[in-house]
Amino acid sequence: MATAQTPAMADIHSGEHGHDQASPGEIAIGVIIGRTSEFFDFFVYAIASVIVFPRLVFPFTSELTGTLYSFMIFALAFMARPLGTVIFMTVDREYGKTAKLVSALFLLGTATVALAFLPGYHDIGSAAIWLLALARIAQGLAWGGAWDGMASLLALNAPPSKRGWYAMVPQLGAPLGLIVASALFAYFAGNLSADDFFDWGWRYPFFVAFAINVVALFARLRMVTTEEYATLFETRELQPARISETVAREGQNIMLGAFAPLASFALFHMVTVFPLSWVFLFTRESPVRFLIIEIVAAVFGVGAIVLSGIIADRVGRKSLLMGSAIAIAIYSGFAPQLLDAGAFGETIYMVIGFILLGLSFGQSSGAIASNFKQAYRYTASALTSDMAWLFGAGFAPLVALLLATNLGVIASGAYLLSGAFWTLLALWLSGQREAGDMDAGA
Repeated sequence: MATAQTPAMADIHSGEHGHDQASPGEIAIGVIIGRTSEFFDFFVYAIASVIVFPRLVFPFTSELTGTLYSFMIFALAFMARPLGTVIFMTVDREYGKTAKLVSALFLLGTATVALAFLPGYHDIGSAAIWLLALARIAQGLAWGGAWDGMASLLALNAPPSKRGWYAMVPQLGAPLGLIVASALFAYFAGNLSADDFFDWGWRYPFFVAFAINVVALFARLRMVTTEEYATLFETRELQPARISETVAREGQNIMLGAFAPLASFALFHMVTVFPLSWVFLFTRESPVRFLIIEIVAAVFGVGAIVLSGIIADRVGRKSLLMGSAIAIAIYSGFAPQLLDAGAFGETIYMVIGFILLGLSFGQSSGAIASNFKQAYRYTASALTSDMAWLFGAGFAPLVALLLATNLGVIASGAYLLSGAFWTLLALWLSGQREAGDMDAGA
């Protein structure tokens, strides 16, 4: 019996015969470019939310309060991301993945470049706050749509002995994006006067982000038209299911998957956004010098992510995640104090933090994805990613800064400790659930 061809299927099949088969290396490069683009956008905004937006958009209050307000708007993208997944999964079902990726990345690029033209509070008053919030929400919606599932799917469809290695490949985009974003801000802040930087210099990284999005779009479209991608679609690995049906069938696994990487996602902001805000607000250290420290530490993060793939293939991904969570819990008890120990202490804090982040974040994507039924795996993995970023990272800079300013910098480690606890609990419950499923099927 013949089945009707959906727009999405036509989209895949039309590309399948129009392009040569891509090698695994080409697919990996495309994935890394796409993820680096997303994280570059992310970090450009994150850095600006510390050193630019409090002064530009919230000049009517203290630097600390302005930064807290900026972090509140920062969190809006994570709150909007699940809605973006809902919207763009519908686009995926109706019009295909090419339409989904083009529209999502167009929205992301438009929202990002719009920030480069953002007027200040002194120019348009409180409308500047609303425009900043609107652009941030648009970024969150776009990130929900730009999710392509390749991080989880690369790991699941790799040879069993290489799943850890393939799982880490997309995660390289995070430190690479941070390195480029930090380098750009460090260059402009270090070579311009303060007036020139706050007038126009800070805007250039947002223009660069738009250009990188264009490159990333073509890299992703190249992946969509490969035979490998078409095969994953036809075997339902990449078919979007309805959100309501997915939640009804996979709700428990989605929540377990959301909490499993919480330690690494909490640490993610504790070594990127939060320390920059602390150094900028409460020390005499130059933000340029700290951005350079971030770049150096991120290089260690790249090495640790690569190492995570090797270790995971030897001891298992969940074992590595559990070990990393325990190490992060230990780190949370002493590391924040290093931020008050000058440049040397800051460097130690960042390097150790990025090594731990690389080991955990390198294997955090799709740790529970194998539990999802094949028909719901694509949509469930997207929702899991949304929830993990929302719970683990969305409010991390805000909560950490509030804890540090009210109870001392060591208190910010409580956020990390809570993330480690939830990761260990989720991984343990996942193991119990898997054992129960095997017993039931025995």
